[in-house]
Amino acid sequence: MAEDRGIRQYIGDLVAEERRLREQLADGKIAESEEHTRLRAIETELDQCWDLLRQRDAAREFGSDPDAATIRDAGTVEHYLD
Repeated sequence: MAEDRGIRQYIGDLVAEERRLREQLADGKIAESEEHTRLRAIETELDQCWDLLRQRDAAREFGSDPDAATIRDAGTVEHYLD
């Protein structure tokens, strides 16, 4: 579960970065294109983190080793609904 806490902390850090980027854009400190580029990257990382947590939860539920879960590539987690 310590690994899960680390992943959740990283998710919190990414969400905080999202807020900072939006504030910087509102304050005119960064360009809109810069904000959008970084936000897209953050959204992908968030999707990967949430996917990893779901994998870990499923492994525990079915008696497998949650530490065997791995971060899936962006293409996989970004196209679940396609």
